[in-house]
Amino acid sequence: MPDQHAAALALDHAHCRAICDEIGDRLREVLKPEAMEIPDRLRTLLDRLAQLDEAPSIVPSLDEMSFPKDREPLAAVS
Repeated sequence: MPDQHAAALALDHAHCRAICDEIGDRLREVLKPEAMEIPDRLRTLLDRLAQLDEAPSIVPSLDEMSFPKDREPLAAVS
């Protein structure tokens, strides 16, 4: 039974293309850069993120994480 309904609801290529084109046209209209204003709170958060990108990293470098040559790493615990 579900196959009969699926076949009845199936759209041909021309209709699928027309639907996709219409969705694209509407999205282009809604998402125009001049039509979109970023809320103040989001703009503040984006500015803060940009500041944090310029801050020094708190992640240790590989040299800081490696063992000194005169010291061996701990053996795995069994």
